[in-house]
Amino acid sequence: MTIMSEIFDVVVVGGGPSGATAATDLALAGLKVCLLDRAGRIKPCGGAVPPKLMEEFDIPESLLVARVNTARMISPAGVAVEMPIEGGYVGMVDRDAFDSWLRDRAARAGADLRRGTFTRIVRDDGGVACVQYESKPDRTVATVRARSVIGADGAMSGVAKQCIEGADDIRYVAAYHEIVRVPADSGAVLPARCDVYYKGDLSPDFYAWIFPHGATASVGVGSAQKGFSLRGAVDHLRSASGSDGFDTIRREGAPIPMKPLKRWDNGRDVVLAGDASGVVAPASGEGIYYAMLGGRLAAGAVRRFLETGDARMLRNARREFMKAHGMVFWVLGIMQHFWYSSDKRRERFVSICKDQDVQRLTWQAYMYKKLVRAEPLAHLRIFAKDMAHLLGLART
Repeated sequence: MTIMSEIFDVVVVGGGPSGATAATDLALAGLKVCLLDRAGRIKPCGGAVPPKLMEEFDIPESLLVARVNTARMISPAGVAVEMPIEGGYVGMVDRDAFDSWLRDRAARAGADLRRGTFTRIVRDDGGVACVQYESKPDRTVATVRARSVIGADGAMSGVAKQCIEGADDIRYVAAYHEIVRVPADSGAVLPARCDVYYKGDLSPDFYAWIFPHGATASVGVGSAQKGFSLRGAVDHLRSASGSDGFDTIRREGAPIPMKPLKRWDNGRDVVLAGDASGVVAPASGEGIYYAMLGGRLAAGAVRRFLETGDARMLRNARREFMKAHGMVFWVLGIMQHFWYSSDKRRERFVSICKDQDVQRLTWQAYMYKKLVRAEPLAHLRIFAKDMAHLLGLART
């Protein structure tokens, strides 16, 4: 097959936080980069980002629409436990503006930003990857050639399905939220507090949330249970929280992966990043930081591949990510599997959140993205309390 088209060092498919970060890093390194983004897509997302993300990826404070200093955990019985954040915050971003700013930064760095929907990868007579995409509104099919490809096109990644073995074997939580306009005198949404609901009627296996976004809020729910009505649960949550009368700005839904894929590259010239590789934290559903880190690691792996010609360099993206965060994902996966499985266990889980050691270490781990090993006595106390709850010996 002979295909005449321009050639890029890297074509990044997907212009979310992961793809835009990869494109920026590669363009700043002097590579010829094409960033292909499907216009008009806003991912359903609570929008939470830790201080480490702001620092590590040089994000301006102006993109934060809220700074949260407390999370309120609400049990099936309606018990509310507040977890204040000492010495830090959880930032909130609107994905529409945040993702757009990241794409614009990639373009300023030198990436060629194209609007279109990925369709497939074919190969020319020399075996070079040819990325085909469809542009709107005329549905014109275009092709760009690439020495390498980064698939950052989301949880249902077309790049992954076509190129990566085992990409179909991944577990998802379906997420749905509504962005609502919050009246200035409303008490239903506090500007510096996240509300997290662990109630089976709102989600049988995950959680529901109300996250402040300044003048707006994200009201949403996630579940992996087929047939569970996400919209019905959000309607119930809005009614119970007093936000049912708020104007709805937009509604969004999408799958969220809950486990990293076993392989992120094709052993030739393609590597995955972000949701496409499955890097959303179990239990919490946090994904923006991990997506951006995944994009950065994919960019680094691609650079080494292009410099050496050794496709084994592409494996480094997954290897480095799992070395840094694999243990956290494993622990959170176990926690979600056990604590979210019934309302009885959710009640005990929320009770554990009252513990000051749990609160302090949870926020330190969230804000700085590493397991806290400096306080062995605190970890021992948490372990003992956790076992008491697991065995039903502790009072809720």
